[in-house]
Amino acid sequence: MPFRLVMPLRRGWIEAHIPHQGRMCLIDEVLEWNPEHIRCTSNGHRAVDHPLRANGRLGVACGVEIAAQTMAVHAALIAARSENRPSGGLLASLRGVRMHVLRLDDVQSELICDAVRMAGDGDTALYRFELRAAALRLLSGRAAVVLDARRAT
Repeated sequence: MPFRLVMPLRRGWIEAHIPHQGRMCLIDEVLEWNPEHIRCTSNGHRAVDHPLRANGRLGVACGVEIAAQTMAVHAALIAARSENRPSGGLLASLRGVRMHVLRLDDVQSELICDAVRMAGDGDTALYRFELRAAALRLLSGRAAVVLDARRAT
């Protein structure tokens, strides 16, 4: 069962806890989370100055970055409950990625990203993720993440 947040975690908290800053922070709010799951929102995908736009478009593959930042927020929330705080993660691999649309910039509603931690230890994690807008699935897959890239090198 996800933790219900008394007060949603918004951009200020998020930017203070993940490496992505300013316009490159693509997560706007944490809706709910627990040690195995997180659900976040992202609303900047329609902006003409979105940092990942190319040739006037924001392709659906850019949703992988939204998912990766969702996982980074999850790792930060888990680390906040322990003494081991990662300094920055690394997306090590993607598997089974399915793109169900071509673009994100023409999606009219907010983007919701769910990430489920399937396995992991203090150094790595395997997540399943899904990006959607309302009931429309946009992107899904699995990602292996190195939680503290400095410690792994």
